[in-house]
Amino acid sequence: MTSGYEITGIAAAAWLATALVTMVAAVGVAVLRNIVHAAFALLVVLLGVAGLYALAGADLIAVLQILLYVGGVVVLLLFAVMLTSRMGDPEVASQPLAPLRAALAVTSLSALLAYGLIVSTRWRDVDAPHIVGTTADVGEAFLGRYLLPFEVISVLLLAAVVGAVVIARRDSRSEREIGERRR
Repeated sequence: MTSGYEITGIAAAAWLATALVTMVAAVGVAVLRNIVHAAFALLVVLLGVAGLYALAGADLIAVLQILLYVGGVVVLLLFAVMLTSRMGDPEVASQPLAPLRAALAVTSLSALLAYGLIVSTRWRDVDAPHIVGTTADVGEAFLGRYLLPFEVISVLLLAAVVGAVVIARRDSRSEREIGERRR
């Protein structure tokens, strides 16, 4: 007797709608010429991924996706793009992929993934899992077994941010000096 886990009804419709919106926005990130529009498409992609996490029962990962990526990375990216003084330069604009090369890459990657999923994977039937919240397990792991790696990574990320600020300030000073020499 096989007992597979199927998603039907409203849950399946919600998953399909979220996946479709996420994929359309991902294509928008790749093909939009305006970098601000591409950043907003990235916002929709990351929100869609958070929705897929929520539908899969990974509540903590969905909330972290929204807080870290949508609330942090995309907002930072939008501020950086909008505060850039060279936004009008043609060399700063996003260059879309050539449609024929992009179609070829997507087709070959899709064929490879389909082969891997259909032919190479040995599927087996399992009982439907009992879905429970993930917050307590992840919290215990971060504050127990993975506390030291978590803190080391946070210090490393802080050093990377400080280094990026130093490099950005150095570049802006060089550009000012070059501009003053030209006058």
